[in-house]
Amino acid sequence: MRDFIYQSQPQRVVFGAGALHHLEREIVTLGAQRALILSTPEQRSSAERVADLLGQRAAGIFDRAVMHVPIETAREARAVAQQLGADCAVAIGGGSTTGLGKAIALDSGLPIVAIPTTYAGSEMTTIYGITEAGLKKTGRDARVLPRTVIYDPELTLSLPVGLSITSGINAMAHAAECLYAVDGNPIMDLLSEEGMAALARALPALHQSPTDLAARSDALYGAWLCGQALANAGMAIHHKLCHTLGGSFNLPHAETHTIVLPHALAYNQGAAPAAYQRMARALQADQRGISVAQAVYDLARQHGVPVALKDLGLSEDQLKQALDIALQNQYPNPRPLQREPLRELLYNAWQGVRPA
Repeated sequence: MRDFIYQSQPQRVVFGAGALHHLEREIVTLGAQRALILSTPEQRSSAERVADLLGQRAAGIFDRAVMHVPIETAREARAVAQQLGADCAVAIGGGSTTGLGKAIALDSGLPIVAIPTTYAGSEMTTIYGITEAGLKKTGRDARVLPRTVIYDPELTLSLPVGLSITSGINAMAHAAECLYAVDGNPIMDLLSEEGMAALARALPALHQSPTDLAARSDALYGAWLCGQALANAGMAIHHKLCHTLGGSFNLPHAETHTIVLPHALAYNQGAAPAAYQRMARALQADQRGISVAQAVYDLARQHGVPVALKDLGLSEDQLKQALDIALQNQYPNPRPLQREPLRELLYNAWQGVRPA
């Protein structure tokens, strides 16, 4: 048994179909009175539904959450919360909305209730990201951890199938990097493998039948476990590349993770054998005679989501800039980050080739 440190997080999770109806109870449990409801413009209707549920406890709606949390948006949302006298915030949506809630909490200490409608997993972590002057800066701070998370699979029934697949693979990336993290531990190893396995089962099923509540529940369960794993271990090459590509070139978050993950896994193949054994079991890769990297790539390609960075609008000329940024302030990784192998990784991801 290897040495390890495990620290649990002070967080309450409410899981189940229809769990949204417990929101007011959860706000009262926090000791809060008035909630600012956060969403993206596209999910304004969901925010309005939450406001209707809360009645007088709804202080107002801020529906301008966007990808990668621009610092200007975070400052505006903090000001609105203060003006409205909100003593908590409810973030309903995906990672962009949760990220905005975290940015508010970082400075104000306002407690956050997260209601995920995708499989992003960031609601389980103390990790935050804010983009300023074209660079996405990330960090960890206990103040940004949502105090309560409500997982209601019914809220994911309308999530488009393509986004469901990319969001689910994004969640898998959390588990993958936890498994080979320098600060991993046996408890997170178990959660990571189970989370990946749940998503590997659920994504093909919900692609076949998007309104299958059992598959949606399985996917949300897997995302929860993968997010929990990310919360308790460090990030490595995959997240470094995705933060670079997303923050500097404004690429869509889930799609970028989906494209980069197979190539990041191929890069680290052989450097963390125990981690790859767990991933292979979760993805049933060995049974199919393929690598872990190929299993993730095939999951994306066979279900019709992008597998090439060029299809997201990234130009070949931008790869060098991405490489230069990625080599700065490196995250710990099982295999050292070297310019030429990393350049090859990025080029393969840009082209969308299946890992060898």
